[in-house]
Parts: sequence; C-alpha cells; structure tokens
Amino acid sequence: MDKKNYRILIVDDEIEYQRVFAYLLQKNGYSVLTCSGGKEALELLLKNEIDLIMTDLKMPDMDGIELIRQVKAAYEEIDIMVITAFGSIESAVDAMKYGATGYSIKNSEPEALLLDIDRMAKIRILERENRILQQQTNPDGDQFLQSENPEFRELLETCKQVAASDINILILGESGAGKEVIARYIHKLSARSEKHFIPVNCQVFAEGTLESELFGHEKGAFTGATEKRIGRFEAANQGTLFLDEIGDIPLSLQGKLLRVLEGKEIERVGSNKPIELDIRLISATNKDLARAIGQGVFREDLLYRINTLTITVPPLRERKEDLPMFVEYFVRRIGKEQKKKIRQIDPGTLEFLYNYDYPGNVRELKNLLERMVVLSEDGVLRSRGFALPKLEQPACREEKPCGTVLPLRKARGIFEKEHIERALEITEGNVAAAAVLLEITKRQLWNKIAEYNIQR
Repeated sequence: MDKKNYRILIVDDEIEYQRVFAYLLQKNGYSVLTCSGGKEALELLLKNEIDLIMTDLKMPDMDGIELIRQVKAAYEEIDIMVITAFGSIESAVDAMKYGATGYSIKNSEPEALLLDIDRMAKIRILERENRILQQQTNPDGDQFLQSENPEFRELLETCKQVAASDINILILGESGAGKEVIARYIHKLSARSEKHFIPVNCQVFAEGTLESELFGHEKGAFTGATEKRIGRFEAANQGTLFLDEIGDIPLSLQGKLLRVLEGKEIERVGSNKPIELDIRLISATNKDLARAIGQGVFREDLLYRINTLTITVPPLRERKEDLPMFVEYFVRRIGKEQKKKIRQIDPGTLEFLYNYDYPGNVRELKNLLERMVVLSEDGVLRSRGFALPKLEQPACREEKPCGTVLPLRKARGIFEKEHIERALEITEGNVAAAAVLLEITKRQLWNKIAEYNIQR
C-alpha cells in the first residue's frame, strides 16, 4: 500500500498535539498537513486533495461538530476521525452521527491509532483502484494480441523489448486498428503494471475542457468548477498515461503539455502549486504529424518529446490471415451477448469478409459481425441481403463537377442515425439499454430519436 497517496489533515488548536500526530503519521509514510482550526481547515480543503481529517472537538473559532457538518456537506467522500480527551468520548460518539468515521483518545497508545488509520487507508486506496480497474476493462485485448501475421508478431516483440524502459512511445495507425490495445500491452509488460493505465481521447474534448481533463482544476477556477478535481496526469501517477489522438490537441495547449513532459510536474487550472509526477507516456494518432508540423498546427519540439520510439500498427486489410480467429471470437462473444447461437458461417459470408477492405479495421469488423448476428436465422451467419452503409451523393450541378463527398454535417448525421438504429436493434428497442451501449444519457438518446425520426 502506497501511503504517500493517502493524505491526512490534522486539525487541533494545540500546536503540540499537531506536532506529535504529524510526526507519528509521517514516520509511518503518510502525507500530512496541519492547521489550528475549522475555518483554516476548510480553506486548506479548497486547495488540497485530502483523504482523512483528524480533528479535535473543542476549538475556539469553530468546534469539531460544525467542521464535520460542513465537510460532509461539501466533501462526502472524506473520512473524518475525532481526536478527543478522556472526558469527551460521549461527544465523539455524537460526532459520528454527523459523519465521523471513528475516534481516538489523546494520550492513548499510538499503535491502536495507526491500525485504525491503516484500515481506512486500505479501504480508500482499494476503492480507488477498483474504480480505475473498471475503467480499464478491455475484453478484446488478449484476442487482438494473437496473430499469424509476421509484421504484427514483430511489433509484439518490439513491445516486449521496450516495456521495461520508461521511454515515451508514439503509436501510429488507422482508426480502429488497435492502438490502445498495444498501449495497454506495453503497460502490462512494464514494471508499472500494478499501477494505473489512464487513457484519454484528446479528440473528444473541447480546448478548455481538455486542459482541465489533463491537469485537473481547483474549485472556482472557472464557471462550473464547483469542486476540486484531479486530472488524468495525477490519476496516472506512477503508472502509464495514454494520450490517444494526440494530433488533435489544440496548438495553444501543446506548449503547456511540452513543459509538463520536460519538467515532470503539473499545475492544476486555477493553481500555481506544482505537483511532481512520475508517469510513463504513450501517445497515439492516425494523423501525419510531419504534415501537421508543416501546416503549423503541431509543434515540432513536442513531436521530438513524445516519439523516442515509434510503433506502427498494421491495418486489418494487411493482416487478413488473422480474420478467421477474429471472426470466430467475435461471433461467439456477440452470440452470447445477444442470446443467439450461431452454428455455422455461410461460405459466401466468409468470401464477403475476406474481400472487404475494412476502412474501420477491427472495430468495423466487430460492428459488421454484430449486425450479421442480429439478422441471422436458423443459427447460420449470412451476408446475403446484407448491405454496407452507403452515403447519398449530392445531385450534380452544371456549374460544379459532381462531388463524391458529402458535407461533413450531413455525413455525420447519416452515420449517427444508422449507429443509433443499430443500437436499438441490438437492444430490441430498449432505449435505456441502447443509451448504455452508446454511452450517452437516456434523455440525449430520446432527443436523437426525435431529431432523426427513428422508428423503434
């Protein structure tokens, strides 16, 4: 258990007790802050991430009961331990009714106090680990790492060779080719495997939001910042941070990212307090970063910093010898999820799958097979009557040549409508379940259903 990541605030108007408790806890590996009253404690909470507050009950500016009430109202997740004299045990028990986790008697044996704190720290750290592990679930990873393709096998060997080092790695490859799977594989093989793997898709966040997402923010740092939040860099401390689609980071943020990578410390938005970090950085993109540098939208010095080693993931069309393995795996898994048993695959379907180029790579193969399983009858997977999505082409005009590309907004709408229809088809019209699959709220999904006039 890494006790340095468990932060304790001691609140006591008697300086001697502050010093004694701080010495005891720091000697046992904990990070400790001290203050002399409730109001000072509340101010410290605005600027610091705290896991446990140890507070006296009788203090001049604000008593311990009122401090407990205010802390629990604003920071429900913080544990609180009351430190009391012999004559105040009854008050300490009353304090537990307002949210205190436990109490300790001043001048008692320190071993008992440390046992209680160790217990609370283990629970908190385990909860934190479980939340991150749930976010890291990647059911397709192990299957993707099996291959009959020589180029992909060589890539896996490279991953094994570089995993032991902490060099920054840039993974190149088309969308859906499995760049995140490779990043997770490197993390799994590294000395940091017991720590966190934190992925961030830089493409999905607006510029202002991305800065807060990466570096965190203080309460009140901007409109809507109602509480303090640690960023993905802090969450990845001692582990691996994966910046997917790094080519989409706004130019205005690239300089700050470069300073963080060079200085190995961050400052939360709204704070000038540096926080030291120990992370391994893996980045990925499907963009041509050399071209982006020429266009002035990506910093050359940042590229040098993130690509000590470059790994290129081959697209699925270049490793079609792996198709049978992927098809068997996805059909079995999807069939189980949809409660449809697939006994055989029609020969024409296999020919269809071999001849297709998969512009969306493994992700697209999975989506195609999902649709085939849903539409299958009699336990046979067929491509007959199965059509790939086709975009409408705009009518030709005499003054302009006939285009082959739709306006982006219209193309996005067509894709979004079909994607929602597929989710509703899979869930048999269950809007709540479809919203979970699409990772949006039920209200957002209902709005999209109305917007595109989707029939359920």
